[in-house]
Amino acid sequence: MSLRVVFLGTGGSVPTSSRGLPAVLVVRKGEQIMFDCGEGVQRQMVKAGGGFHRKMKIFITHMHGDHVLGLPGLMQTMALLGRERKLDVYGPPGITEFMECIKETVQFALTFQVEIHELEEEGIVCEETEYFVQAAYANHVIKGFAYALVEKPRPGKFYPEKAKALGIAEGPLWSRLQQGHEVKLKGGRIVKPSEVVGKPREARKIVYTGDTRPFKNLKKLAAGASLLIHEATFDDSLKDRAAEDGHSTPSQAARDAKSAKVERLILTHISARYEDASKLARLVKQAKKIFENTQAAEDFMKLEIPLCDD
Repeated sequence: MSLRVVFLGTGGSVPTSSRGLPAVLVVRKGEQIMFDCGEGVQRQMVKAGGGFHRKMKIFITHMHGDHVLGLPGLMQTMALLGRERKLDVYGPPGITEFMECIKETVQFALTFQVEIHELEEEGIVCEETEYFVQAAYANHVIKGFAYALVEKPRPGKFYPEKAKALGIAEGPLWSRLQQGHEVKLKGGRIVKPSEVVGKPREARKIVYTGDTRPFKNLKKLAAGASLLIHEATFDDSLKDRAAEDGHSTPSQAARDAKSAKVERLILTHISARYEDASKLARLVKQAKKIFENTQAAEDFMKLEIPLCDD
């Protein structure tokens, strides 16, 4: 099952010639899940091959312009293209008022329903059959959230040879056992899934911090994540500036990744001061000293998150 991460915007505060403003798109089984929605995101979606008619949810981390001002343009583009499917928008206090203001003051007619979910507390904020999204308070200069997209555990590996040895022919009973249901054979014997199916397989997890200083609950939120997308606005030499502005450095991001035992760390929300390749490399080098599997995000970079093995 494909799980693709597309970085639509990887800059911080202001766009540069190579970086748009924050937006990460996760594509899962035809559904699009976006984290933050910086200005110009609809153009980034066009270039990245995103869809404007698909089932979609948008999760805003906090109410700073570079993370939320792309919503009006995105909704207008969707409307002009005749979108009919509902759009779900999740965000911190203020997101409802912001969205209502857009609809009242920007002159374009929506062709679809927008359902706004204003989040007051951390915890599971969205749950679907196969995954859920969990929010945790971040540590920025205003109230905001970090998010984790967590797939629910998949059934364990099915062993056909064990089923056949028990006299179960290929067919509907195999499917029921794979789905975790007991089955009754003609002779009356009850076969439990554990007799022919391995242990449930670990699910994939993608964590996105938004803008934040290091915070205690990130370790729990990101524990064992397949991918941690962590802001690193300033390099280590500007640690005090980062703390003052509510941001993180590469080493801080790397310590979070190491503490949470994630598989991979991607640095994003890169300040325009690191537009030069050598300066960007310095950020990655600082993080790699602590967490080796680190790289810096680039606009339109795509990552495939593989299924966990048995």
